[in-house]
Amino acid sequence: MAAWYRQNLGIQSQHGFAEFTWREQEHPKEIGQTTWALFPTNTPYFGSSDSSLMINYRVANLDRMVAQLRQRGVKIEKVEDDAYGRFAWITDPEGNRIELWEPKNQ
Repeated sequence: MAAWYRQNLGIQSQHGFAEFTWREQEHPKEIGQTTWALFPTNTPYFGSSDSSLMINYRVANLDRMVAQLRQRGVKIEKVEDDAYGRFAWITDPEGNRIELWEPKNQ
């Protein structure tokens, strides 16, 4: 799975996780952090919940990302314009739905 995410979405993980740091425009001195991690399907980490999930990634250029994914054989389920921006949906090899979002006025 790590290879699929690296090749198709550019996520460079080590030992199954990657960390992203960011700053909010309103508080540029504060550093935020998002951790991305892969877990085995039989992990007890999530408890007994059987809820599904969807991963949302913010992208700078949705058209370029969609073209790149199509070139690599990834099926684009849908592309849609919305009041919040543009969206596309794909599914990873394990069936996890992924939403790609390009905000308006980026």
